[in-house]
This record gives sequence, C-alpha cells and structure tokens, in this order.
Amino acid sequence: MNTIEEKLWNYIDGSCSEDEQKAISALIAGNETYRIKYNELLKLNKEFSAMELDEPSMAFTCNVMEAIRTEQAQPPLKAAINKRIIMGITIFFVLTIAILLGFVLANIHLSAINVAVPAGLKMPEMKTYFTKPVIEGFLFFDAVLALYLFDTFLRRKGQTKQI
Repeated sequence: MNTIEEKLWNYIDGSCSEDEQKAISALIAGNETYRIKYNELLKLNKEFSAMELDEPSMAFTCNVMEAIRTEQAQPPLKAAINKRIIMGITIFFVLTIAILLGFVLANIHLSAINVAVPAGLKMPEMKTYFTKPVIEGFLFFDAVLALYLFDTFLRRKGQTKQI
C-alpha cells in the first residue's frame, strides 16, 4: 500500500487529526489522482460496509469448544500412578523392616537357650549403622506414612457413604 492510499484510508476512517483532514480534503479537491483514488476507496468502503459478516453455525462453535476441552483434559490421577514406584517403595520398607528385625534378633542373648554358635561366626557391629538418629528418623517417617494412609482410608470410607 502506498502513502496516498494510507492517507485516504485514514481520511475515510476518520482516524487522522483535523489538520491532516484539511490537508487531505485540499489534495482531493486540487489533485486529480487523489480524487480518483478517493472515489475508488470510498466505493470499496461502501461495499465492505454493505457486506454481511459470515458467522459459523452454533454446532460448529460447540464442536470446536468440545474439541478444545478434550485436548486440554488431563488424565485422572489414578491412571498417572506408576506401579513400579509403588513396588519400589514397598521393597524398601520390607527390606528395612527385615534388617531391623535381623538387628533385634542378632542382639538377643541366647544364653537362656542352649544353642551352639560356631566360634568363627562373628556378627558385624551394627551400632555403626543403626545410630539413634537413624532409627528415630525411620520411626518418624513410618509414623507420618501411617497417618497419611489412615487419612486416605478414612476419606475413601467417607466418599463411599456419600454415594
């Protein structure tokens, strides 16, 4: 688009200042090329204003909105849980409990029970692995996990009563 058309469109739209409107109206009155171009653009503007705007049908709008909703829908949380993570957590706790049980059984004095323990068998010193802060941390974590699972159980129980 050249500057003549830009000036004339601004004049037709009324988006130019009063000084520019006076200057453009003087150019239209005095210059033949401006007058011809102005008449062409004025006819084109009248045709544009006479046109009826096309609107999509309601079914189209509904279909588009439904397609957008289905694209942005997130999968439910139950489908997003990875079974391997649950299995890993289970294995960790089973191993930890087994080690703790082994530690307790290793520290039981067997003098009351006459069991012959081979002289060359020496248990590793567990005091270096299971210090007081480690055991307290483990028990604290287990207590928090138990409370969480109990809360989940109670919430599910409450939801089934509502249904």
